[in-house]
Amino acid sequence: MATESFKLDGETLVKKVKELFEEGNVRKISIHDKEGKEVMNFPLTIGVLGAVLAPVLAAVGALAALIGECTVTVEREDVKPF
Repeated sequence: MATESFKLDGETLVKKVKELFEEGNVRKISIHDKEGKEVMNFPLTIGVLGAVLAPVLAAVGALAALIGECTVTVEREDVKPF
């Protein structure tokens, strides 16, 4: 699996998480505070429905209101050529 990280402020956190959901190849998202402590972690499965995403996005929105700067770490599926 490939991993990448993004440094974000609380205002752009929800927008970035929504974008990652839409990409489809994301397996797991972890959110860490500016000290590096993990504050939220959630796996994504293939075929996640919008109704399931709503509570996750609500929690991310609440976190964004409390956190100033954070790091989002994303684990993606490796894309294998045919």
